[in-house]
Amino acid sequence: MRLVTVQLLGLILLLFTALGFMIQLLGTHFQKISPPQTFTVLRQHSSPSIKTCRPKTHIVFLKTHKTGGSSIQNMLHRYGDRNSLTFALPQKYQFNYPSLFHASRVKGYNEFKKPKYDILCHHMRLNLPEVRMLMPADSFYVTILRDPATLAESSFSYYRSESSAFQKAPDFKTFLAQPALYYKPREKGNQYARNFQWFDLGFNPDTPFKESVAKAGVREIQRAFHIVLLSEYFDESMILLKEELCWDLDDVVTFKQNSHDSTPLDKREKEMLRAWNSLDLYLYVYFNSTFWEKVERFGKEKMDIEVRRLRERRQQLADICLEGVNPVRVDQDKKEKIKPFQFRQEKNIGWVVKMDLEPNTRAQCIQMITPELQYKDILDARQFPGAV
Repeated sequence: MRLVTVQLLGLILLLFTALGFMIQLLGTHFQKISPPQTFTVLRQHSSPSIKTCRPKTHIVFLKTHKTGGSSIQNMLHRYGDRNSLTFALPQKYQFNYPSLFHASRVKGYNEFKKPKYDILCHHMRLNLPEVRMLMPADSFYVTILRDPATLAESSFSYYRSESSAFQKAPDFKTFLAQPALYYKPREKGNQYARNFQWFDLGFNPDTPFKESVAKAGVREIQRAFHIVLLSEYFDESMILLKEELCWDLDDVVTFKQNSHDSTPLDKREKEMLRAWNSLDLYLYVYFNSTFWEKVERFGKEKMDIEVRRLRERRQQLADICLEGVNPVRVDQDKKEKIKPFQFRQEKNIGWVVKMDLEPNTRAQCIQMITPELQYKDILDARQFPGAV
């Protein structure tokens, strides 16, 4: 009996030892496997102050070309999509650009039924009377401008095959040295080659520069737009826009969209390009001044705090959503099907979303990187179900 008891105790001890070893082994294994990221982290981040305003949902965004407008457009797409707002969508992808905007170009528009729209944000050449006829009277108008020098370099790279002036020049440096030699007014695609922003705002880019003409243009823009943002100060622009729209921080967090590698310009080259685009330069200098007046009224210290919060949140979402810390050229990316539109030979850069995410998290991450053409199709399918 004593021998049996000793053997039984030994067996029990052996079983407990094995069990303890298994628990330790499993515990170590599970510690090595991180759970998938979920959207408990991607909650809405509100401003710390108590809101006394109501979010604006009637918005007109004049998406000027090569100014960072695609990132703002993605922000509007996401906000409108999430809140079931109605977009004034083009029948294709632009409102018959470079012709002036006309309400009849909006998909589903009927001048007798007067459908209601909340957001207008796709590429167009501004025609204010037609826009006002289409959009609610309380719509908030916003656009964005960029230094004409860097805009001109970007335009040459992106629209080289579309502008007759760019096509005639052997390369950018040659065009820069004598732009008037290659540029002829009203030739195909030459809105890309001179006073590009002035053109998008509905004015004639070939108007000889006179301060009286430039001032008149500024006055029209001031009357039309509640705020003019600056591409070079994108984060500060998003904070001002957030406050104007009474939105939350997450509503204005974006990842850079539709960007490409640029050629650095020296001081002399910048001065030459600004002189060539003198009407654009007048706009940019004037609205740069009004922009910083708005920052002053907002408060510089408060702006620094808000910009820091915005950048920290962008980094947090990037850590959750994205593979790598930098975007990749889309011709090098073999994984992700959601890629920005590639204009002729130009190679844009885009983002890749992680695969090992909880489904709802990955869906929201994908929304943040969805380029304008794909998102337009998504909105089109929602607003016109069953349409071909």
